[in-house]
Amino acid sequence: MRMQKEIQNKYKTRSETMKALAHPTRLFIVDFLADGEKCVCEIVEQVGVDISTISKHLSVMKNAGLVEYEKRGLNVFYKLVCPCVSELFICLENIKKL
Repeated sequence: MRMQKEIQNKYKTRSETMKALAHPTRLFIVDFLADGEKCVCEIVEQVGVDISTISKHLSVMKNAGLVEYEKRGLNVFYKLVCPCVSELFICLENIKKL
């Protein structure tokens, strides 16, 4: 039995989301944004890398639908589209304990 196109698209989307999460810095950003939106400057400060690197990570996350942003004056604020993504980490950490 072959996978229907709709099912293929579902798993393709899941795969793209997992790929977007598959970097330690992006995982940290998800945790950092879990309690609410943050200015890019705050993310840069917490991660400790230059703004261009953070921008690339945020772009990957935005393209995957994980984050959204809002410009306010000269500042850009990011937030998680679905804050429950942090719960995935708890599940993964439980698997690692096995």
